[in-house]
Amino acid sequence: MDLGGGDAGGGGGAKEENGKITESSQVGEVSAKNNNRFRYNSPFVQVGLIGLVCFCCPGMFNALSGMGGGGQVDPKASNNALTALYTTFAIFGVLGGGIYNILGPHLTLFAGCSTYVLYAGSFLYYNHHPEQGFVVAAGGILGVGAGLLWAAQGAIMTSYPPHDRKGTYISMFWSIFNMGGVIGGLIPFASNYHRTKAASVNDGTYIGFMVFMSIGAVLSLAILHPSRVVRDDGSTCTNIKYSKPATEAVEILKLFLNWKMLLIVPAAWASNFFYSYQFNNVNGALFNLRTRGLNNVFYWGAQMIGSIFIGYLMDFSFKSRRKRGLFGIAVVGVLGTAIWGGGLAKQLDYRRDSVPDDKLDFKDGTDFAGPFVLYFCYGLLDAMFQSMVYWVIGALADDSEILSRYAGFYKGVQSAGAAISWQVDEHKAPFMNQLVANWLLCTISYPLLALLIIMAVKDDPESEESPDGKPPKSVLSAFH
Repeated sequence: MDLGGGDAGGGGGAKEENGKITESSQVGEVSAKNNNRFRYNSPFVQVGLIGLVCFCCPGMFNALSGMGGGGQVDPKASNNALTALYTTFAIFGVLGGGIYNILGPHLTLFAGCSTYVLYAGSFLYYNHHPEQGFVVAAGGILGVGAGLLWAAQGAIMTSYPPHDRKGTYISMFWSIFNMGGVIGGLIPFASNYHRTKAASVNDGTYIGFMVFMSIGAVLSLAILHPSRVVRDDGSTCTNIKYSKPATEAVEILKLFLNWKMLLIVPAAWASNFFYSYQFNNVNGALFNLRTRGLNNVFYWGAQMIGSIFIGYLMDFSFKSRRKRGLFGIAVVGVLGTAIWGGGLAKQLDYRRDSVPDDKLDFKDGTDFAGPFVLYFCYGLLDAMFQSMVYWVIGALADDSEILSRYAGFYKGVQSAGAAISWQVDEHKAPFMNQLVANWLLCTISYPLLALLIIMAVKDDPESEESPDGKPPKSVLSAFH
């Protein structure tokens, strides 16, 4: 059954141009506008679908990781699994954009989602056979799958929407996706509610995660190829049908010399680097098991609020797209500084060698309130920071083919930073050192992203993408 209403342009065969298989000139030239955003091949529905896929898979994974130690009393197995995960993720995040252009969304997303089920299952196994081997191997396999899924997600989220509403669509995706973390946080909270002294979560918690992840894998098959997605103005997201491995290999290598990508590197590195600190050394160190689950409900709920807030600012605060981007970065910079400052104030109260044995419970009143608000604010900042970076990436181009590579590069660098951060924690780096490193990485990112907007983002909706990845001549002349 053709749920997408057929090819967007109707008619015309495929032909090869410049190493890519494209549709004939008729495809992508839709004669009439279609303002029904609820049609199946609309960007609104397709971005919503990828949000639901990520609700079920990465959303549940976030809830699992957010408990600290994967829900185990000893975080060693989880830390090593996450290091393996982000090491392979770093490689396949970069390669994922090219793989997506070759295989399309169905195979890329389904393969990626399936690895999440295996990862949750490995912790179920670990509950009965506490040996790290399976958990670490599952983490490495998940890194491959996550690289595929997030490259596809990045391409869909940044290329499908109209250029002047990318912030709105990003916030919509982020809200749906993080609802998975909210629901996922309720699973361990409810299933372990009466186990106030428990060290590890029960089997039902992991089984619940596996059920949701399996649903996400099946749901990924509903995502349409970008050539079949039609915006309200009649334009398609790309004319590409299938790419070639050689073409993608060359284009991926070019990313490492692309000045735009180099300016994004610090933000990409920072954007997952703080998870090991927040999950293990704040949530895991200060709160008991059931409260960690409850905290995650609000951590991921805060992400929904943060993404909606920053998405609105970056789409509607000014008429000029460049001004909106700069204003959004300034807002995130100010709030980020305040939140990390609050983290510093709390971190002065405890160290790795003096973590309180009597963990906080959500019924502890004012003693619970302060650390809880801090953890909530960390979730708020995470969503605002990452939504801001995705908006900047989406503003660099409109075509799915280009943005799949950009998103893959972003996720690859992000995952390399995450792999190192989990080993930093595993090697018992002082909590204060981790906090300062996270704060500095975020702070360095803001002026570089602002420079990227000034140099590359134009108020003209047409993409300024340069084939060789060099700054536009008009920009270069301004600096001479």
